[in-house]
Amino acid sequence: MSIRQPQIRVTAMPTDLNPYGGVFGGWLMAQMALGAGSLASREGKGKAVVVSATDFAFPGVMQVGDELSVYCDIAATGTTSLTITAEAIGRERNGEAETKVAQGTFKFVLLDDNDRPRAVAERWA
Repeated sequence: MSIRQPQIRVTAMPTDLNPYGGVFGGWLMAQMALGAGSLASREGKGKAVVVSATDFAFPGVMQVGDELSVYCDIAATGTTSLTITAEAIGRERNGEAETKVAQGTFKFVLLDDNDRPRAVAERWA
């Protein structure tokens, strides 16, 4: 049984707040895209770019100083694409309490050296 590892982990800072004092949803989406992109590039063995982002939900909230962990899984593989689900979990700064703060789905297309779509099966050494 494998232990679930985050793709990225980052701390929410004051510049990441919305006008109401909560962590901005756009910042959460960006962190999720970075984590999903990391997985897409690693699994695709090369360049991968986002072509769509869907199914977002924000069931929880984060505060400044909370730690965000982004967990990603490959949900589907197409001819030239990878669909990746991302789940963002916030952990309170001074404790262990965790809350799911966001989730969403990203679709990436793998690109070759000429920035043209390439098959998922084409692995670079």
